[in-house]
Amino acid sequence: MPQGQPAVVPDDGLTTRQRRNRPLVVVHTGVGKGKSTAAFGLALRGWTQGWPIGVFQFVKSAKWKVGEEHALKVLGASGEGGSVAWHKMGEGWSWVQRDRQLSNEDAAREGWEQVKRDLAAQTYQLYVLDEFAYPMHWGWVDTDEVVRVLRDRPGTQHVVITGRNAPQPLVELADLVTDMTKVKHPMDAGQKGQRGIEW
Repeated sequence: MPQGQPAVVPDDGLTTRQRRNRPLVVVHTGVGKGKSTAAFGLALRGWTQGWPIGVFQFVKSAKWKVGEEHALKVLGASGEGGSVAWHKMGEGWSWVQRDRQLSNEDAAREGWEQVKRDLAAQTYQLYVLDEFAYPMHWGWVDTDEVVRVLRDRPGTQHVVITGRNAPQPLVELADLVTDMTKVKHPMDAGQKGQRGIEW
């Protein structure tokens, strides 16, 4: 795209500004490294625009120390850009007031229910649904419902979904899809993940 000009201008009745500012569904999938990292990079860009950011980490344990979490929380509290709310499934989700420990499947459903409530309320400008492709792939969350909710969401809310095996209906709905392809990784040579690279 030379000088940021699209190759095709659709006959959709929208002005250039309306088309440029429409809300996007973004999917980062594939077996390569960098899906979540790219999504958090988008969150940084949104933060600089003053957008409220909502991060929902599906699958990853609450015990894992994610570098982007600390950085985005510090930035969100700085008062300079947008606010940042960070929710981890492994912590039982902050809005779930129960004594019992939820199973991973129940927790994924609870997380999706909260995302639906936040989308309806237009709580955030950018949603990072990290590793959310897995609950759909495993059948824990209904893909058709996800597609319907995202398609019909109000306002100008952007949604980024990461994870391997993104279901085809989600890929078809999405405006931007990147398939991370692994060419080479240090783990291929027996090296474990390292601080500052994997987390």
